[in-house]
Amino acid sequence: MLTLLIALLVIPLGLDLYMPVPEDNPMTVDKLELGRRLFHDRRLSRDGRVACASCHDPRRSFSSPQPQAIGVFNRKGRRNAPALINRAWGRAFFWDGRIPTLEEQVLKPIQDPNEMDLTLAEAAARVGLDVDTISRSLASYVRGILSGDSPYDRFINGNRTALSRQQQQGLQIFRGKGNCTACHVGPTFSDEKLHNTGAAWRANEPRAGSNRTRPTLSPQGSGLGLPAVARPAIRRAEVGAGPARRSSPSDQASGGGDSGLGAGAGVFADLGRAIVTGRNADRGQFKTPTLREVARTSPYMHDGSLASLDAVVNFYSDGGRRNPNLDPEIRPLRLIAAEKRALVAFLKSLSGTVREGP
Repeated sequence: MLTLLIALLVIPLGLDLYMPVPEDNPMTVDKLELGRRLFHDRRLSRDGRVACASCHDPRRSFSSPQPQAIGVFNRKGRRNAPALINRAWGRAFFWDGRIPTLEEQVLKPIQDPNEMDLTLAEAAARVGLDVDTISRSLASYVRGILSGDSPYDRFINGNRTALSRQQQQGLQIFRGKGNCTACHVGPTFSDEKLHNTGAAWRANEPRAGSNRTRPTLSPQGSGLGLPAVARPAIRRAEVGAGPARRSSPSDQASGGGDSGLGAGAGVFADLGRAIVTGRNADRGQFKTPTLREVARTSPYMHDGSLASLDAVVNFYSDGGRRNPNLDPEIRPLRLIAAEKRALVAFLKSLSGTVREGP
């Protein structure tokens, strides 16, 4: 398999030369090319205006400039469409990690009413292919989208002039005071795990007749890799209290109950992993995104709420947002201005060469 992959793909400097590929879906040139065509095929959407590439633009390292995904009939999701790069090494997909394989994941946006809004049978009929072929071809194409050979990679491999002095200072902060490697590790700069950084936490703001905010909880929007399939909202009062049940329209409109934290505390605008597991401890957890190409893939976080790398660095320097489930690795860093600038400069050095197949 490795020999076949080397013949098909040039793996950029900095990535693991071993690429995990399912035995039942080996990489072939025909599948990669068919997957590329399907990735850009707008027939896979209800209104004929949306393709996978609509939210994962190859010109932006397969990301979107929109804070949340925009699907058919201009329907707006609730999560950001992250960069689709180096997903061959992914172990869980979507921001809440609900799907274990690319072959399953690539079909979900087609079925999502806020994304492409087709049944799989309708999609297959439109393009004249069976569902299995669509799945295997799209997964193969996404598996072949690679990013590496960045200034950082060249520096690590012996070119000591590949990073500026400021970027080298940023690298030291990244590894040390910034504690970034607690989550952003390995060739893909992601531990492929889920963490609560406080990005989804919203402190209550007093208002007339109420001291609570009530955001809706349905995770419709986009997930890690491709736009996420819509799932039923979960009532906050039920998280951790057993199997999730479908909420009523009134529940979804109101946010469906209490955060369980007491009046005046706050709520999670998106429960993240807890929507999948129903566990209180998973509230507010989202999957660690890659940092490769990060300078080209704004906005940031699961909801696209931070517009710039400066904003991201400030967020973590301040210690994220305190909440009952905050990851123990998230704490105030108290970076000074020069350290923040150096860290941003280093993050920009992670942009390199993006390849998509042979």
